[in-house]
Amino acid sequence: MCGIVGLVQSRSIDISHVVGMAELISHRGPDDEGYVVFPERGPVCLSGDDTAAFDGMNSLPYQPTVHQRDWLGNAQASFVALGHRRLSIVDLSPFGHQPMSYMDRYWIVYNGEVYNYIELREELQQSGYIFRSGTDTEVLLAGYDKWGVELFDRCNGMWSMVLYDRKAKKLLLARDRFGIKPLYYLVGAGGDSLAFASEIKAFAALSTWHREIAAQPAFDFLAWGLQDHGEETLFKGVFQIPPGHYAVVQLDASGRLDETLETKLKSIRWYDLSSRISGVSLEFKDAAQHLRELLFDAVRLRMRADVPLGSCLSGGLDSSSIVCLVRALLCSIGSVQPQRTFSSCSEFSSIDERDFISEVTRGTNIQETHVFPTGEELFDRIDELVWTQDEPFGSGSIFAQWCIFRAVHEQDVVVMLDGQGADEHLAGYHGFIGARLSRLLRKGNLSEFGAEFRSVRALHGYGPQKFLQYFLANLMPSSIRPLGALGGMTQMRRDWIDVQALGALDRDPMVALGARAKSVRDLSLAQLGGANLQMLLHWEDRNSMAHSIESRVPFLDYRLVEYVLSLPDAFKLERGLTKRVLREAMHGLVPEKILTRHDKKGFLTAEEYWMKGKQARQVSERIDEAINLSRGIIKPAMREVFSNVLAGRAPFSYHVWRVICFGAWLKKFQIRL
Repeated sequence: MCGIVGLVQSRSIDISHVVGMAELISHRGPDDEGYVVFPERGPVCLSGDDTAAFDGMNSLPYQPTVHQRDWLGNAQASFVALGHRRLSIVDLSPFGHQPMSYMDRYWIVYNGEVYNYIELREELQQSGYIFRSGTDTEVLLAGYDKWGVELFDRCNGMWSMVLYDRKAKKLLLARDRFGIKPLYYLVGAGGDSLAFASEIKAFAALSTWHREIAAQPAFDFLAWGLQDHGEETLFKGVFQIPPGHYAVVQLDASGRLDETLETKLKSIRWYDLSSRISGVSLEFKDAAQHLRELLFDAVRLRMRADVPLGSCLSGGLDSSSIVCLVRALLCSIGSVQPQRTFSSCSEFSSIDERDFISEVTRGTNIQETHVFPTGEELFDRIDELVWTQDEPFGSGSIFAQWCIFRAVHEQDVVVMLDGQGADEHLAGYHGFIGARLSRLLRKGNLSEFGAEFRSVRALHGYGPQKFLQYFLANLMPSSIRPLGALGGMTQMRRDWIDVQALGALDRDPMVALGARAKSVRDLSLAQLGGANLQMLLHWEDRNSMAHSIESRVPFLDYRLVEYVLSLPDAFKLERGLTKRVLREAMHGLVPEKILTRHDKKGFLTAEEYWMKGKQARQVSERIDEAINLSRGIIKPAMREVFSNVLAGRAPFSYHVWRVICFGAWLKKFQIRL
């Protein structure tokens, strides 16, 4: 896993800008550093202070020959510059150095892993392609020469990449199907430059970047807790290539921009999940068996690495399934090395899951690590966490995940497997219950609706208010949904935001993101393609890469996702039982206590306890700071919201946390208002 940066301009590039961008994300790749510029006489590869040694190796066409310091002020103009920071995972030798070239035509900076690269390389070798390295990066370059952008359909993995075709004089920016790996860009004032990077903070190396707030994304975050639900970020003018898309930037014959760019690039969709769904005519048990086979293979592919590997383990069904599958695969090859798991735990029993974690690890060759996030450290590190995440985030659970990856790094594990993505296509969230109930009601299937209603009440203990929330979300027009605030649903209140001062529209974006989905499948499509999954992947990427860890997510193997979405809704959710087909698939592999769990927790932190206890004063001070820094965007009414929560007059609200985090973001990034 790596960090990529670069510039393309209509004027000659100062390489110090690209180096500065790379330094700001050096945590993504501590093992190697490289740059390439393209003056008229041909590509020049530059090294940095962290460039790996090439001693004793034959010369490579992408081997650095000049230190970047010695290129400063060079009279040879270059209008394209690429930079790379490498975290070595596959083929740890300097053969994996980037920027990498192929056929003296293609140059790439790449962040990701294509897990089926071995099979693709064998196919390309049969067509006459020759490889120097054992990396997936070189396979991508050869594959692009053979198949063009159709290469992406053949790849099973996660990636963001920028590929420069010297012959065609064009730059290609691309992301994987589900947006597991990030790629941001910034068009300069006047449209005569384009900067791109793996993380937004890299643009801070550009003196021309004015850090201003993007009004509508800021409102959507503060009012609704939404991020990453489109190409916009909370920074005005900073956009991301959407998942499953690519963009092409054409250069002129001399390799410079031959047009004035618009603020936002035109992206082209190469992957459409909805078009890949087909009906599956299997009995339930046969469907579960096929799911088991697909998940086994997804995990097997993601265990390909030349560095130590571990797994996140929360005690829930998803992470437990991955841990048990890894154990089975290790046993099948006779491995005696202990399996490594990392878990977030709590001193508060209501959110602690060690009983379930021990069910998975008991009596096995597993070396466990437990971390215990504290409120003191959360508030001590909030500014650092905001810098890590690039944008404010919606809950302290991100801090718990950050603590886990810190522990992973401290124990020299480099690759982690995690369970992100399962809930979105296997109907793991209880919100899917609302989608199923509303579909039954719309179809007039009252007997089935009644049976489902009774089962949900019996299994989950839901009362009338919980069902009211689901119906407001799935049945009622958006104009009626805010009335839920009158019934104590404080998550719908937004009267503490001055929308006019922010310059945004007071809108409800939830309908477009699946709030009124007509079926379980529709809600899955909305969550996989909208904010829900994208936020989780954003947090996972930043937290893991902040500690130089590559995190892999087997449940987002595209074969698995497409298959699950092709199954009937009832295979995933029926009689209130979520993830039915996964529970069946994991029988005999995952402990029964895990398979029969019906609660939904995930990464939990004790924010409510902390805010009402030891950190109450800090919360109050942070709210005051956010109000002052926001210059009227956050109204003083937020103090009353917190006071009511503190006094028990209102239920706990994540709005309080968002305001605190928003204020920290304004301060840390020195946002201009």
